[in-house]
Amino acid sequence: MRTNIFNIVLVLFLYSAFSSYHVTAQEFGKKRTVLPNNNLSDTIASNKDTIVPKLLPIEKDSTQITKDSLPNIKNTAEQKPKSFLENIVDRKAKGYEKLDQRSHEITLYDEAEINYQDFNLKAGKIVFNYDKSEIYAGGIKDSLGVLSQYPVFTQAGQVVEPDSIRYNTKTHKALVFQSRTSQGEFNIKAEVTKKENDSTYFMADVIFTTAKDLDNPEYYFKSKKIKLVPGKKVVTGPTNMVIADVPTPLGLPFAFFPMSEKAASGFIIPSVGDTNQQGYYLQNGGYYFAVSDNLDLTLQGDYYTNGSWGLRGNSQYAKRYKYNGRVLVRYENNIFSERGLPDYMSSKLYNIQWNHTQDAKANPNSRFSASVNMGSSQYFRQTNNTYNVGASLNNTMSSSISYSKTFESVPQVNMSLTATHSQSTNTKQVNMTLPTLNVSVDRVFPFAPKYGAKKGIIKNLNFSYNVRGENRVRIHEDNFFKQEMFDSLNTGFQHSIPISTNFKLFKYFSVTAGATYNEVWYMNTIKKEYNPQTNKVEDVRVNGFDSFRTYNFNTNIGTTIYGTFNFNKDGRIQAIRHVMRPSVGYSYTPSFEQYYDTYAIDATGQTMQDYTRFQGGLFGAPGRQNSNMLNFNLSNTFEAKMRDDENEKGEPKKVMLLNSLNFSTSYNMSADSLKWSPVRVSAGTAIFKDKMQINFNATLDPYALDNNNRRIDKFNIDNGGSLFRLTSANMTVNWSMSSNDPWFGGSADNKNQNSIDNGGRGDDLFGRTMELGDNRQSMFNNDNDKGDDPFAGFFNAKLPWDLTFAYSLTYSNAQRQNEIVNNSVMVSGNIDLTPKWKVGFSSGYDFVQKGVTFTQLRFERDLLSWRMDFSWVPIGSYTSWGFFIGIRSSMLSDVKWEKRKAPDKRYR
Repeated sequence: MRTNIFNIVLVLFLYSAFSSYHVTAQEFGKKRTVLPNNNLSDTIASNKDTIVPKLLPIEKDSTQITKDSLPNIKNTAEQKPKSFLENIVDRKAKGYEKLDQRSHEITLYDEAEINYQDFNLKAGKIVFNYDKSEIYAGGIKDSLGVLSQYPVFTQAGQVVEPDSIRYNTKTHKALVFQSRTSQGEFNIKAEVTKKENDSTYFMADVIFTTAKDLDNPEYYFKSKKIKLVPGKKVVTGPTNMVIADVPTPLGLPFAFFPMSEKAASGFIIPSVGDTNQQGYYLQNGGYYFAVSDNLDLTLQGDYYTNGSWGLRGNSQYAKRYKYNGRVLVRYENNIFSERGLPDYMSSKLYNIQWNHTQDAKANPNSRFSASVNMGSSQYFRQTNNTYNVGASLNNTMSSSISYSKTFESVPQVNMSLTATHSQSTNTKQVNMTLPTLNVSVDRVFPFAPKYGAKKGIIKNLNFSYNVRGENRVRIHEDNFFKQEMFDSLNTGFQHSIPISTNFKLFKYFSVTAGATYNEVWYMNTIKKEYNPQTNKVEDVRVNGFDSFRTYNFNTNIGTTIYGTFNFNKDGRIQAIRHVMRPSVGYSYTPSFEQYYDTYAIDATGQTMQDYTRFQGGLFGAPGRQNSNMLNFNLSNTFEAKMRDDENEKGEPKKVMLLNSLNFSTSYNMSADSLKWSPVRVSAGTAIFKDKMQINFNATLDPYALDNNNRRIDKFNIDNGGSLFRLTSANMTVNWSMSSNDPWFGGSADNKNQNSIDNGGRGDDLFGRTMELGDNRQSMFNNDNDKGDDPFAGFFNAKLPWDLTFAYSLTYSNAQRQNEIVNNSVMVSGNIDLTPKWKVGFSSGYDFVQKGVTFTQLRFERDLLSWRMDFSWVPIGSYTSWGFFIGIRSSMLSDVKWEKRKAPDKRYR
């Protein structure tokens, strides 16, 4: 029968004898046990955790209660005895629950669980002695006699999984046998653990490791005793490293491991090695500053025995629902050879990167973003800290910082401020805008009705206003942010008011017409003067406000033509659809010769030429000649309707055959000769379920060449040739696929973010970055935890793989050279031979130079908590190799061995 807990309380208050009882599995349910306060202080033999075996009342003569009765009552009120239990006990068990009042014990059996105060305990069997305030827990045997349901003890976020446990709920002390617990990246197993209090554990015969399988770890550290302060530190005595259950000579007399759930500041141990050019080195040593939960800072440095050194600062910041970003500043002083030798060289290199992203929910009307990559042109080619061939072959660095805001007015106004930077690593020329201001007012339809559609020329008539202001400079990187840079700044503003309308003509033709008024303000212009000393005409910079105004007219008419070619409905191809969009445009710009002056080209001053003081300006210069241009454009797309055998309803599927096939040219009616411009042809398509991208473009010139290979005003067909001359052509093919693509039953993104961060490419056609500062990450950008067996064999069904293919062909014949200037193929791929063995390669061939392009071989072995890799560039100017084996955990990242031969740097 079910016994009400309140009956128990009543019986205890009445000092009734109570025999033990059972609750069967059928009566199982979650209950709360509350034991009452009592006045049995005289039954307690001492202050220790021992009690008189029987809870029987002590008989006294009622006559003895005389004058002392009132004082006794007073004392009883002043010294109210403490309850056996200080809180409610929540407990449950699947098998049975047993309350033994004689021994003051609650027994829970089979999937037992108890919640009391701040701890939770699960086990096969739990015995709670509420008189001693002690809990005993252990596993139970199943039908085969195998122990199961080992205890799981949780308190204050700390989880301990022992074979058995003894815990005192008052003193919070515990004795744990064969405990298992996790602290940060550490998994710890101890024969005996003594829990001193909520914050201190003492353990004996301990092993700790970062391996996930604590029963069969691939490596571990063994110590006789350790002190554990959860969430703060682990202090060990003599410690020995064991690999595959084989003790090694590696050991420490003591060790200290700081623990924290939050980021903690600390020193970064440098790597030691040597190179052919810089000698021995200490690399990537420094200090990590955990500034706050939203900001950190890493300062690292390198030193080489030939005198080279480097400094780096890396900071990441984030604010939830607001923004996040990263700032990376690197500086190196590299020395080649030795001072006094003829080949001695030194270079000072720097690189600044800043990425800032604003959360879309932070502010819907304003947005700030930054993507900065600027510094020395030779940084990625000469740096000693990273090895990235893709960055070495990259010819440009670019940056952009922008802020935009939308003003919810009528009409709406959009404003943006943008600073840009573009730098050629070959010429060392830097182009910057500091900054660019754009303000645009939304279109205004003055004659449109408030309600209903806008139809006709008048109702569709609209105008808007745009202003663009720029500070632009073009300098050599040696003058970057020096006085020469600010002296050469060009400043200007362009105001434009476009007016346009559109309407239908003969139902099938769409017509657009408009005019644009432009006004340009310059803060500096030029003046051409003849210099008799140099015998040259020089451009003299003139600072001061100047302006010009222009206008033009344009119109365009176009239509869309559809054509369908039907085939057998039961065939593979049922129909082909062809869509043509022809258009003809006309634009007129009058002459603005009032803005032109003359200058002398020799010392006599008699020969004069025309020029405009606005030439070379930010927004161009006014034209002197009338311009009457006819523009012709024809775009085509081809789509097929094919039988879909996988569709249950029998519906066909649409397949794009040709994404685009475009033709364009123009005719200048105001030109005296060569009125037709070359015909430009471009085409593109995607096949194999859009995995292969094919693009083609060509230029066809209708005019012939003379004997000096110059264009003449004579059609090529009238000169004995064909209708057009093929002057240039280019074709590119890009194909990227993997076993995880949707085509093969999955999806994947193979971008290598580490290469992008270091100035390289997202793919690995030029190899993958060798990050010398942090080797814990896989080169292969895939899941390091795939598979549970560290000695997994070969795959039985398929091998995971990815493949990237790129082909480029360029033909040039502008001056009858008739040559292929570029013809190369590049390929890269990765394959998992086993769940733990990964192999990758990057290579190619240049058919023009007749040689193998950059080649890299990559091998990696996933050792679960360890990682081993080997990278090799066998041929070419960047020959190198590197080997690494070490623990992946950041806490033990210094437990490693690495050896590498870096490529020789080129100082130029």
